Amino acid sequence: MEMFYRYNWMVREEWFKWCEKVPEEELLKERTGGVGGILHTLFHIVDVEWSWIQIMKGEPDFQESFDDYRTLALVRDLSAKFHDDVKPFVLNWTSEFEENVFEEQLFNGEIERSTWGEIMRHVIAHEIHHIGQLSIWSREIGVKPVSANLLWRDLASSQIE
Repeated sequence: MEMFYRYNWMVREEWFKWCEKVPEEELLKERTGGVGGILHTLFHIVDVEWSWIQIMKGEPDFQESFDDYRTLALVRDLSAKFHDDVKPFVLNWTSEFEENVFEEQLFNGEIERSTWGEIMRHVIAHEIHHIGQLSIWSREIGVKPVSANLLWRDLASSQIE
């Protein structure tokens, strides 16, 4: 599981670098699909990862709006700040956590249950899904997207940045 988080973090940083070459109006432009535009999607990725980890840790969730983070620098800083919380949780993950249960009461009163293992994998898949959207949008504006290739990233090594 750790390898896929490291993959997502690496690709996310590459997308931040990609954003440096793109005009701000393109980063903020509303687009079809996703949660809005390029920068808003990166904000959403960061928010969702951190929020789920916070929930599993039993700590307060993030309740801020993208409207307060409408620059690349602010989203990147938020990502770095949240990464400091997320990384130790991911690196200290053990098989004992897999079957811990998270219960959420839905608006209709029903209880939804998920294991922590399911949640961790959902977070991984969630980011990969949105990275695909970023790739499509990058092609729409005529800029080569970041490679989503998992291979040749040296992710199997124990070196963690």
